[in-house]
Order: sequence, then C-alpha cells, then structure tokens
Amino acid sequence: MSVSEQSFCANFAKDADYDDGLRGYFEYRDLGISSATNGEFHAAISRVKKGHDGDLDIRTTGMHRHMCDFQMFYVLKGWVTMYYEGEGELTFHPGDCCMQPAGIVHNEIQCSSDFECLELYSPAVHDTVSAEVG
Repeated sequence: MSVSEQSFCANFAKDADYDDGLRGYFEYRDLGISSATNGEFHAAISRVKKGHDGDLDIRTTGMHRHMCDFQMFYVLKGWVTMYYEGEGELTFHPGDCCMQPAGIVHNEIQCSSDFECLELYSPAVHDTVSAEVG
C-alpha cells in the first residue's frame, strides 16, 4: 500500500464541471483525485469544447514531453491520432487505451469534434516541455 495519506473521493457525472486548461480547444473535468492523493496522481476527463468542430488541423499540440512518472489515457468517445517517438502515428478509438512512458516525445495530430478521454498521470503537477524527435 501507498505510504502517503489518501482521502475518500467521489465525483458524480450529474455534478460535472468542466474548466479551461492547457489547450484552448479542450475543456477538462477534474475528478478530485489530485486532492484525494495529496498531489500524487491526477485524473480528468478531457474533451473538445463545443463550437470547436471546424478545422481538425487546429487540434495539434506540437512535439512535447511531460516530465512525469506515469501517464495514460482511455478513449471514451470519438478518435484521436497521436505521434509517438519510436512508435509512429497511431489512431485511438472508443475503448482504446494508451500508456505513454515517462518523458516520451509525442504530438496530438488530430482529433474528432466529439473526442473525449479519461487521463491519468502522476504526479498531479509536472512540467510539459517542447521537444523534437530524434
């Protein structure tokens, strides 16, 4: 078991609150895990904001890496095409899951206007830095 103290957390869909975040075309629903784990982990639902259903090419993040210990996502709706250093281009659909090794260089190339996923990472607060492949 984990040595850090954790608290009980329940987050209900009926009370869902989505906020702006890292990407202007996305909105994020914090599931309360960061507080419950004292910043050890973070869990959120990320989805494309309503009204951002035009040109798919604006939905790219550029090559970057997250300076974290763990990161994964599970697609709930729509699709997303990602590029991963050493893996190439991959498209994920509902039910698909991806564990991104710590620090892997990647880029979100495109996603559908109904894209929605569950993201988990650790620690809850970490740096994201621009990167180049190679």
